Amino acid sequence: MNHSTRFSLPAVPAVLLSIVSVQGGAAIAKGLFPLLGPAGTTSLRIGLSALVLLVVVRPRLGSLEPAQWRAVVPYGLALGIMNFLFYCALARVPLGLAVTLEFVGPLGLALVGSRRWVDVVWVLLAAAGIALIAPWHGQGIDLLGLAFALAAGGCWAVYIILGQRTAAVLPGQQAVAIGMLFAAVPVLPFGVASGSLLLLTPYLLLLGVLLAVFSSVLPFSLEMQALRTLPTRTFSILMSLEPVAAALSGWLLLDERLTLGQWLAVGFIVVASAGATLTASRAQPAVASE
Repeated sequence: MNHSTRFSLPAVPAVLLSIVSVQGGAAIAKGLFPLLGPAGTTSLRIGLSALVLLVVVRPRLGSLEPAQWRAVVPYGLALGIMNFLFYCALARVPLGLAVTLEFVGPLGLALVGSRRWVDVVWVLLAAAGIALIAPWHGQGIDLLGLAFALAAGGCWAVYIILGQRTAAVLPGQQAVAIGMLFAAVPVLPFGVASGSLLLLTPYLLLLGVLLAVFSSVLPFSLEMQALRTLPTRTFSILMSLEPVAAALSGWLLLDERLTLGQWLAVGFIVVASAGATLTASRAQPAVASE
């Protein structure tokens, strides 16, 4: 028996704890926005996450082959852009809606190329969810925030594809640790330009460490542990609960209250995501946390 499994959780509780951890981290991030802004908060999270993962994983950068570099660099860049766009959305719209709209990316990836009639149902449900969130009368939800969330979803789909390619040539922990280094490349210039990183205090650094642990280090570790024994399809169905967890987290931790129509939108997209996974005719990519 491998000694590394001594502290492991069963697969399903590990995924559920990962979801709770990510949404708790998002609540911490939103609390930092008034002081650091989305760019500074993203830079702090990714920078500290990269440092923690480098210490814990100790990737052997010098031993990587060219094919591994070609895979992990774009994977890391996509990870950084995805997180930055998500935080830009989170600064403008409630947490539950930001995560719900972001889920459109992986859902679209799961449905792309399908010609089965049942998948039309999932597309229509997702479209209905987006329609319920959209501010048709020009009031309420921030349009730019919606655009950022959908763009983050598009990056999430790209991230999943690149993550699959990276996982084929590099072990999971190594890929995440090295990818996080490159995730900082497209984000740090915005963080430095904002000037917010100059405002860091010991208290803000402590919050940054908590943000890095809850949003990156802990969920990535739990998800990798779960995927060792959990079928990809089951994992993806469990991850479909994330918009609901985000909405509840926003309500409990940030006092963000959704309208009945917005709760319906969350429900529609969750059902569409889980349904698309359940009825898939081929193995679907695992959906990692944002």
